[in-house]
Amino acid sequence: MQCGGSDAWSALTANPALGVASDYLVALGATSMLGETPEIYGAEQMLAERATSDAVRDKLMERIRWWERYTTAQGTTIDGNPSPGNKAGGITTILEKSLGSVAKGGQSPLAEIVDYAAVPTVKGFVFMDTPGYDPVAATGQVAGGSNVLCFTTGRGSAYGCKPTPSIKLATNNEMYRRMIEDMDINCGDILEGVTIEEKGREIFETILKVASGQRSKSEALGYGDAEFVPWQVGATM
Repeated sequence: MQCGGSDAWSALTANPALGVASDYLVALGATSMLGETPEIYGAEQMLAERATSDAVRDKLMERIRWWERYTTAQGTTIDGNPSPGNKAGGITTILEKSLGSVAKGGQSPLAEIVDYAAVPTVKGFVFMDTPGYDPVAATGQVAGGSNVLCFTTGRGSAYGCKPTPSIKLATNNEMYRRMIEDMDINCGDILEGVTIEEKGREIFETILKVASGQRSKSEALGYGDAEFVPWQVGATM
């Protein structure tokens, strides 16, 4: 699960709907993976409270402390988000962004924390320690075994992610219409009365179709050839 080009609607439409789809997958014995550690900052306790053990909770909090030290050593701060594009979309603080990011994780228990590009050892909802930069984060998740990517966007991020199919979820109607060639699901209709649960079911069913061979729009466009971006030495947020 990824988000990029988030806007003020992300936390209200696409992200919580994706959380519902994540819970469906976990209930059926699959593994659902959240990442982007700097973008849960300020809301990490919401995940820690769902940890299945003290060890899982402690590792999550240790990763947060590591990021605080890492960014300080690089002459910056972990709360330097949101980006200019996020602000233009109506997000004002990292806490607002983090609450939306955590919403992608649904309500399932947090079963494991894995290092960047590591393969989970348990089934269920897991968290991978990655930077917030989408291509780097997604590269780590694909290396860790993710075979379908769900990418929520409000500003209109164009992202592919070969070899893993990328399902694009629009947070609002306007952007969906503007970029309909690359958006698989419009979550903006939640603002018009569609329930988050109904939209989550639609996302879940789309994941099954794409996992079974149906091409996502990003795949049809051929996006993703140049989006393998490992975590490099230096400040990567």
